[in-house]
Amino acid sequence: MRILASAAIIAALAALAACQSKPSAPAQQGGKSSALRNMEVVAKAAHRCWFASGDAAFRSYSFANELNSFTGRPRFLLVPRGNFGGRPLLVVQAEGNAGQVSAFGPMLDGPTGSRVAGDVDRWRRGDQSCG
Repeated sequence: MRILASAAIIAALAALAACQSKPSAPAQQGGKSSALRNMEVVAKAAHRCWFASGDAAFRSYSFANELNSFTGRPRFLLVPRGNFGGRPLLVVQAEGNAGQVSAFGPMLDGPTGSRVAGDVDRWRRGDQSCG
């Protein structure tokens, strides 16, 4: 009788295990979203090429890194130099499952706008050169 009861319990547990839902999406590499991975690449290139290099076109701006955003839109901002609370002149962010990178802000309409757009586009495609 014990063998029959044990077999019934094992069968019931096996049936319950079969009913468990499977994860709907594969686990993300390293726990990072696609948006965060893409923005890390773009932000590192922007900092290296525009700021660490001493590029004169970017001397009047500060780089405000907001990659640890809880909104699902990691981003970085360019703000007036030394004014991290100031209105952003450029926002570069990524969002969505594919981590689509976009840039917007008044800086894109200025003299460096086409260069900035070209740099961001090149970096989001994986080319890390400074142009």
